[in-house]
Amino acid sequence: MKLHDLAPSDGAKKARKRVGRGNGSGHGTFSGRGSKGQKARSGGKVNPRFEGGQSPLVLRLPYKRGFHNPFKKQFYTVNVEKLEGFEAGSEVTPETMVAAGIIRDLEKPVKLLGEGTISKSLTVRAHSWSKSALEKVQAAGGTLETLEGKSE
Repeated sequence: MKLHDLAPSDGAKKARKRVGRGNGSGHGTFSGRGSKGQKARSGGKVNPRFEGGQSPLVLRLPYKRGFHNPFKKQFYTVNVEKLEGFEAGSEVTPETMVAAGIIRDLEKPVKLLGEGTISKSLTVRAHSWSKSALEKVQAAGGTLETLEGKSE
């Protein structure tokens, strides 16, 4: 076999379609664009999202926006003013908060926030707390203890 014997296999090379070169070519007159209409014109394009006047798919779907973080930690938030109902010197845990009706259940960890004031000395056990909540509980003579578990 010599170099001049090499040739591409049949059907591997195809000549490009030359339109608008007379009716004898098979692609004259309308040049494969059909007859008249927007798509027959030069520059005549239809937006791919256009559905002929029907309500577009993007409008038929529910309106959603933003980002949903599937790893976000969900907390029951409890402000220090809610702890005012407990007796001075008592120990406040998520279980006692459920009994007092402050939180619904023990499904999520509890975070203590600093809204309001507290005048009683309490030992509060929570999974997390804010800086202002820590300051207010300590100013009232109480302590905060970390609970292990669901906060991770």
